[in-house]
Formats: sequence, structure tokens, C-alpha cells
Amino acid sequence: GRPPVQRAGVRTFKISSNENPYSPLPSVLAAAQRAAGEMNRYPDMAVTALHAALAERFGVDVERIATGVGSVGLLQQFVQATCDAGDEVLFAWRSFEAYPIVAAVNGATAVRVPLRADESHDLAAMAAAITDRTKLVLVCQPNNPTGVGATRDELESFLAAVPGHVLVVIDEAYVEFVDDPELPDGLDVMRAHANVAVLRTFSKAYGLAGLRVGYAIAPVEVAEALRACAVPFGVSGVAQAAALAALQVEDELLERVARITAARAWIIDALRGQGWTLTNSQANFVWLRLGDDTPAFASFCDERGLAVRPYGTEGVRITVGDPEADIRFVAAADEWRRLHT
Repeated sequence: GRPPVQRAGVRTFKISSNENPYSPLPSVLAAAQRAAGEMNRYPDMAVTALHAALAERFGVDVERIATGVGSVGLLQQFVQATCDAGDEVLFAWRSFEAYPIVAAVNGATAVRVPLRADESHDLAAMAAAITDRTKLVLVCQPNNPTGVGATRDELESFLAAVPGHVLVVIDEAYVEFVDDPELPDGLDVMRAHANVAVLRTFSKAYGLAGLRVGYAIAPVEVAEALRACAVPFGVSGVAQAAALAALQVEDELLERVARITAARAWIIDALRGQGWTLTNSQANFVWLRLGDDTPAFASFCDERGLAVRPYGTEGVRITVGDPEADIRFVAAADEWRRLHT
């Protein structure tokens, strides 16, 4: 997501990158500052303390943990660990824009399966698209940019149709924002399937986007391969210290998440009241399917000091964030509707 164009006399907002609007908690900032005092030293390449803390937090063996430079870094590790040139990486589309990029960088073939009309994964079509060249399936849960997630029954039916040698990664970058009880915890799903891994990040709910630290919980042999593919010293000492501190104040961070999900509900209700059709987003953003109006709508918002995230001629994703930005966006959307309906 690009930054907003600066405009004289107007406070601008970047609501295009799904960043957490809150500054770091004091204890997290203090831990990062202490670690920065040792930047002349290499970080722990094995990320030992953070792996141990994550294993304890989620009740898994530490051998099942791998970390990387954000969830995008781990996505690349997943492709490197599973695919040779010409192997297939399968995912829904539109979904996270990094998926085809990390596939191509590693010589794999990206296989895109269109979303259903309700903006959700067409899991039946994805299962049918698996071939003998498919090595990796990515399920964005909830989906970026549409915000829709698969139910437990949908996921279980899909996994029953996936061959056991194909690795399925449930990408839960936004899991902390989910409040729909029909959407399962990916870790519960993983525990019942030997070919499932879960990918998460400290960037969104934990507010550490600038430090780049993500983690995967996977079958032991997969986690071992991920660690072998990691960039040496990729997760900095500052990132490790901040992530450890964030885990220790998780309750406070999740209070902030609750404020964001409440603001999300307010935005969705307000836009629906204006006549917009929206998904029940389970992430920290909302999605508007705008088709050919996408570029014009993005420019319209930009003129009002709001940088949103346009996707070609498909739609616009809007991050839920600063209350002033939320209010201004709702007003801009209402103005657009009045001018174009």
C-alpha cells in the first residue's frame, strides 16, 4: 500500500497496508530499545527464546516452530522447502498478492482458482485443481483482501479431498481479528491433519509490522525444512525481543484488537446503511467490490487525504485504523454513493 499524497492543511491517513494504528506498548518498546543497544552483535540465529515462548503459548513441541522475516519470508521458505522448478503452488484468487510472487521467485508455477461470488475460497474447485505436480496449497484464512474465511466444515471437507503428500498452509495473518465462531482456529485443524501447517505473524494484531517477524507451526519435518531455508540471522535481535515482550502483554494487545473489530463492525454497518454491499470481514480491513470504478474511487479517496489499496479493476481494501480515518472514510464513501447513484 502506497502512502497518501500530502495535502496542505489536511491530515492524511495511510489505510492501505493493514497496519495496526496503535503505537507499541511501553514494555514492548522498552524491550526493543534494550535490544537495540546490542545491535553490534549478531542475533540468535536459532531464535531460541522466541521458539520456546511460542511453543509454550500454543501448547506444541518446540520442534514444530519455525520463524522468518515476517509471514512473507516464511511463505518463501515454504515454497523453497516443498517445490522444485515446475511444481505447482495452488491458491485462491484474488488473495494475498505475495503468493504468485514467491512461487515465481522459486521457479514454481502459480495456480490461481477464482473466488466464489460471495468472495470466499471455492475449496471444492481448489481440490479439483490439484494435480500430480501440486506440492503446496495456500489457504488465506480469513482471505486478504476480501476478509472472508472458511468454516470448519468447509475446511474439513476440503482437507479430506487433498492427497496426504500435498502440504496445506493455513495463512492466519489476521486470525486475532476473527470473531465469527464458525471459523475454526487453524491450530485445531492442524492437530487433526499430518499435512497441515499454520502461518501467523506479529505484524498485524501485535503491531510489529516494521520489525518483520512471523512464525509457522508445522509438522516436525516441515518445520525443520523451514528452518533450513531461513535467511541466516533474518529475524533481528530487536524483533525477537519485541515479539517476546508482546507475548507477555498479549491481553493488553488483544484489548486493542477488540477496539479494531468494534470499529470494523461500525464501518460495515455504516456502509451497508449507505447502500454498499460488503462481506462480513473477519480481518482488520473491509473490502469493496468496485469493478471498473476501482481506480476512480481510489483517486476520490486520495483527494480527501485517504490512501486506500486498489486492486486493478476489482475493488478496494480499506484498513480499519485511526478513528478519524474511519470516520472520514465512511463520509467519503457516502459522498461517492450520492454522486454515483
